[in-house]
Amino acid sequence: MTQKIVLASNNQRKIKELSRILAELDIEVLPMSHFDIESPEETGTTFVENAILKARYVAEKTGLPALADDSGLSVDALNGAPGVYSARYAGENATDEDNNQKLLDAMVQHPEERAAHFHCVLAFFRHAEDPTPIICDGVWHGEILQEPLGDNGFGYDPLFWAPETQTSSAQLTPEQKNTLSHRAKALAEFKLKLGAYHHS
Repeated sequence: MTQKIVLASNNQRKIKELSRILAELDIEVLPMSHFDIESPEETGTTFVENAILKARYVAEKTGLPALADDSGLSVDALNGAPGVYSARYAGENATDEDNNQKLLDAMVQHPEERAAHFHCVLAFFRHAEDPTPIICDGVWHGEILQEPLGDNGFGYDPLFWAPETQTSSAQLTPEQKNTLSHRAKALAEFKLKLGAYHHS
């Protein structure tokens, strides 16, 4: 029997990515928009806090198990910025291009220090009162490029150099990205933990 999980996001690309990966566990991923609920305010100062806050909120509003992901880019030379503010780095309604431009501008001061990593935290609540939610995280190390490369992906992908493939993240196919990325690593851990939970 297919299990339904609500994803605490309306980001179509995220939903597609997660659906593909979780289909193997016979899990159907539903977006929040199915339930006509607003996104909660992300008031946490860490990826973990925000993921927990979103998953608990959605489980409470829908009465179904909920999965939330909070992820972003942390640049060593910028003390971990943009971090939890990755999506709104250049302002509340910033586009990917605005955010990428702001990052490039900030990096002008650090021509030699390009190390960065993407971080993803997943929180899964079986129900809103779940005392032991499943928390998983994944990290993808790389460097910040001097200019955007590639047309795939979203967010900071065009500026993120992946050492494993010697390309930018935006030059990878979705299949390649789904084996290397921070989200792929967090999801691999989630699949293991959820599989174990299902069979326990």
